[in-house]
Amino acid sequence: MKVNKAIKMIAPVIVLAGGLGAFLVLDWAKPEPEKKVDEPRALSVFVKHVEGADTELQVRTEGEVRARTAVDIVSQVAGRVVSVTTEFTEGGVVEPGVTLIEIEDLDYKLELAQARAKMAEAEVGMQTALATADVAKQQLRNAKDASPLALKKPQVAEARALLAAAEASYEQSMLNLTRTKISLPFSGRLASIDVNVGQYVAPGTRLARAFSTEVVEVRLPLNDTQLASLNLPIGFVAEPGHALPVVFKANVAGKQQRWQGKLTRLDASIDKNTRMLFGLAVVESPYQRNVSQHQMPLAVGLYVEAEITGRKINEGYAIPREGLRAGNKVFVVNENGLLEIRAVVVAYSSEREAIISIGLSLNEKVVVSPVRNAIQGMALKTLEASLDESALARRN
Repeated sequence: MKVNKAIKMIAPVIVLAGGLGAFLVLDWAKPEPEKKVDEPRALSVFVKHVEGADTELQVRTEGEVRARTAVDIVSQVAGRVVSVTTEFTEGGVVEPGVTLIEIEDLDYKLELAQARAKMAEAEVGMQTALATADVAKQQLRNAKDASPLALKKPQVAEARALLAAAEASYEQSMLNLTRTKISLPFSGRLASIDVNVGQYVAPGTRLARAFSTEVVEVRLPLNDTQLASLNLPIGFVAEPGHALPVVFKANVAGKQQRWQGKLTRLDASIDKNTRMLFGLAVVESPYQRNVSQHQMPLAVGLYVEAEITGRKINEGYAIPREGLRAGNKVFVVNENGLLEIRAVVVAYSSEREAIISIGLSLNEKVVVSPVRNAIQGMALKTLEASLDESALARRN
């Protein structure tokens, strides 16, 4: 009885164990299904085709317009200011040789009259001394050892010196009289006024400040890349007729103004504060009405952008600036849709474009959009970039 009861209790366990063993055997014997490997998805990027570049490089910089000639108008004589021209005001037009200021000249006219009288007196003394010397020479013509004093030579020398002093005094009086009328030797404008009619001035008193409007200058900072684009040596001085053309731009009176100038020279040393080299550009007749397309003068003190025409590139490859990566590398999508990371030689770059001399070919696809974690050979899907996408890439 006990044996039968034990068999009844163990039998279900044996059945379950047998079934589990059979399941495991069948599962182990079943062939393993093939694992499905997902191919990586191609990353979508914007591209631009490489274009040939046959162009003159443009260097963009900026600077402040300043007068080539700026002077303080200073009184050379003392006196009271009795009159000024109607243009004697800030911004007034100055013409060469036109009297701007008159200082009271009565004292100087009297001084001139006295100097003239003294000069006439000295001329009479000179003539008298010469006549006396001639008489003495005749009287002592037979004397072998006649002294200079006997021949009246010291008296003649004294009379000659007195005449020279009188003539110099006369010339000085004439000069002082002419200095009561003050003018400038160049065309210009008055920057500031320091005296008024009725004011007494002493020699050395500043009356006004003026600058020439015949030529203005703009000092333009240039970094090493810009200097290479110009292909000019440090200390360059342009020969007549061979200065580099410069276009100046500025917004004035709500309009974009343009002026034409020339780069005439480069400094011979690097600025110790900015570590840059400065070039000097000039504009002639900057205050003429026809100097710009909107009849706007290139005013002293105006801050302008400058575009200098540099060296010419005949065989280069142009790409958008956003296609040039750090370390002078570009991302190219090859015929198989895979990424190639290439090192290139950059001939020129600006905010908008880069000119490549070595490393690209015509019509190759250059990536112009951001690519994170770029890996050589990664799959890419190309989309042709429009102007809007290029601008977006520049902002990113």
